[in-house]
Amino acid sequence: MELARIVALLEPFLRGTAYGDTPVELSQQQLSSISIYIDVLLKWNAKINLTAIRDPDEIVTRHFGESLFAARHIFPQASVKADVVDIGSGAGFPGLPIKLWAPNIKLTMIESNAKKSTFLREVIRLLALENASVFTGRAEAFRGFGDVVTLRAVERFETVLPAAFNLLKPEGTISLLIGEDKTSAAKMARQSVQWRTAVPLPNSQKRILLLGTVNQRSQSSNT
Repeated sequence: MELARIVALLEPFLRGTAYGDTPVELSQQQLSSISIYIDVLLKWNAKINLTAIRDPDEIVTRHFGESLFAARHIFPQASVKADVVDIGSGAGFPGLPIKLWAPNIKLTMIESNAKKSTFLREVIRLLALENASVFTGRAEAFRGFGDVVTLRAVERFETVLPAAFNLLKPEGTISLLIGEDKTSAAKMARQSVQWRTAVPLPNSQKRILLLGTVNQRSQSSNT
């Protein structure tokens, strides 16, 4: 895909965040990486079902746009260093675009499907990403922890959510890209979480970004 087209499609997602309205321009390297990623995604998607979205423009907006929108809210300073765990990565969203936005993070993608895991490793190789890895298995079997744990519209949401909280470091942040109807279930899953105001995703009437930080003091008092 042409870089100019990618820029135009991503503009609503990079226009501003809760931290300010200064427009953001992605670097040529970031845009080139996105273009390569789209090409390999389309090729693999013809053979294995990585995403139900087939239109390249919609892949940019729904996958890359929403993931980068989340990345900007999680890491307003892109130079940050942090451990990020992405659960149910599938075709790599939102984990890999977050890594492209904040290259200094250590990213672990958890994906139980072996073929999808192979795809994720191929993208990591093609984009020459450092400190990015794939754990093939379920979140409940993963033994690491993250400063940030991300979850995006996975199946069995209510079942996976407790496992996501268990992978958070003390005072870690959970990032949920979900339908608005999942908000109550998310907030009921763990009492010791300070939730930020949900942010509607651009070009969507039903999907939101919901961020919460574990209140370690509250959590300790409940144990």
